[in-house]
Amino acid sequence: MDISAVQKMVDNEDIIFLSYGAFVSQTLISEMTGVLEKEVEGNNINVSISNNIISSFIELSQNIMNYFQTLENQESKALILVAKDENFDYHIHSQNIVSQADKEKIESKLLEIQSLDKEGIKSKFRDLRRSGENTHSKGGGIGFYEMAKKCDLIDFNFKEIQKDRYYFHMQVTIVIKI
Repeated sequence: MDISAVQKMVDNEDIIFLSYGAFVSQTLISEMTGVLEKEVEGNNINVSISNNIISSFIELSQNIMNYFQTLENQESKALILVAKDENFDYHIHSQNIVSQADKEKIESKLLEIQSLDKEGIKSKFRDLRRSGENTHSKGGGIGFYEMAKKCDLIDFNFKEIQKDRYYFHMQVTIVIKI
């Protein structure tokens, strides 16, 4: 995502209530999560959906932090943005830089997730939890499956920015059923 995508959201009258672009730390994630919790509480969103929004935000933020740590020259171009559209649906966007190797791991997992229905995602998640596979690894492990269980739409893309470096943009949508 770039500034033109953010401008498009503003033009569409989406409400952007949380936006941050730079280095992401665990302390910062905690602070931003507090802001997000106040936002969803203030809109009387039921606890289950509120937890889905918050846990998706945390997962995307932690992905940014983890991939930042794997880059040799510590590139700090990252963006996390939370918006609410006219239907009160929440959209969480993240963008960060990943290596070619990380791109390949992430892309294969996300393509698999997109090919599954909700029951297939839950089944794969259970299988991964039981096996211990991908539980603490970077590269689109179990966290993406857990997030996919909780959201209504996952979209992503990669844009090459230089040799072996890609912007990884991910959008998670959580539909609020009123």
